[in-house]
Amino acid sequence: MAIYANDPRRKSWINVPEHSDFPIQNIPFGVFLTRDDVITIGTRIGDTAIDLGAMHQLGYFRDIPLTEDIFLQDSLNDFISDGKKTWRLVRNRIAEVFDVNTPDLQENEAHKKIILFGLDEIEMQLPVQIGDYTDFYSSKEHATNVGSMFRDPENALLPNWLHLPVGYHGRSSSIIPSGTPVRRPNGQTLPQGADTPVFGPSKRVDFELEMAFVTTDANTLGEPIPIAEAEDYIFGLVLFNDWSARDIQKWEYVPLGPFLAKNFASSISPWIVTMDALEPFRTASPAQQPAPLPYLRQERPGSFDIHLEVDLIPDGSDATTICRSNFKYMYWTMAQQLAHHTVNGCKVNSGDMMGSGTISGPTPDSYGSMLELAWAGKKPLTLEGGQTRTFIEDGDTVVFRGFCEKNGLRIGFGEVSSRLLPALPL
Repeated sequence: MAIYANDPRRKSWINVPEHSDFPIQNIPFGVFLTRDDVITIGTRIGDTAIDLGAMHQLGYFRDIPLTEDIFLQDSLNDFISDGKKTWRLVRNRIAEVFDVNTPDLQENEAHKKIILFGLDEIEMQLPVQIGDYTDFYSSKEHATNVGSMFRDPENALLPNWLHLPVGYHGRSSSIIPSGTPVRRPNGQTLPQGADTPVFGPSKRVDFELEMAFVTTDANTLGEPIPIAEAEDYIFGLVLFNDWSARDIQKWEYVPLGPFLAKNFASSISPWIVTMDALEPFRTASPAQQPAPLPYLRQERPGSFDIHLEVDLIPDGSDATTICRSNFKYMYWTMAQQLAHHTVNGCKVNSGDMMGSGTISGPTPDSYGSMLELAWAGKKPLTLEGGQTRTFIEDGDTVVFRGFCEKNGLRIGFGEVSSRLLPALPL
């Protein structure tokens, strides 16, 4: 089935500001609270939010086999469960309805008052009910930097790293939408030179620049997903800030890996941009040597050219862009991650979320964490206004942005923004 929604010549009768992340070719999906205190599933064109529940009730999806309440829910899980064919039919229909040459809704003022909202009239919610969350470790540059810092620079990558997408299972209950403040975590740390740990607030809170993909119901227990089919089970992507407490992590991670250092908060952007919308920006990922085992070999280019930026904003001060990176730097692709995740028969469900792992590029300004940017505190960053940072301080706000751009077409994710609050006293 053709992706008519992606036609670069298409124009909308809704105003789309210049350099907007959300032209009619994007059509992301999210969940929001309306001015009437109603939760609905929606999409966005320009700075206008669109109530898909109201559209469905008013007959704009009449030829698509959808249940009556598919968009009248507080999560996208059931819609995602309907599968790729339905997602594509709905996106194509939305593009048709909001095309400048389609009069049906454009000339119906009564319907427009019910369906359309300004962004100041809505409150974005977590878009999916996340059952399970897995975080990968798939940037070769990031893994090399961290390995060089804490182990032998000549053997920065562990023996398995070039053979499989390393990952661990995280905590879905603390994944939060953009705008939700994050508390500095308390925990155990081992001070330099000490023999016994101390308890208190983390002194090394960090961001991790990631993206995350959301899956549909993909398999039954015991059934692997072939890599050639893996992308069919990926609904779309969000920006993902996997907050980390580096000093807690250093003390706790042996032998089972991250625990309290990673499960206190992860922030996501509220609009899920579909794989279909990103298709024009598909690109090759880095060459993989040695060649992966056959179940991980991907025949076509498996990455996407997504520009990423990180701003750090101290309380009451101006923003400083401290990182510019790109999703295409990831060594292991989403398809490889999902194929590996399920090769043992692990079941994947609608709404499951998979973090890419920190996205670091080849140059110091493209490193995707404060751990790397300030090199474990040894090279403080100087911000606008003269302040310096080695890690995130209380009152700081961290903002991620992401977008694709090619031949005059821009498809973006908006932003994910989170402010760090002081630890609660115990």
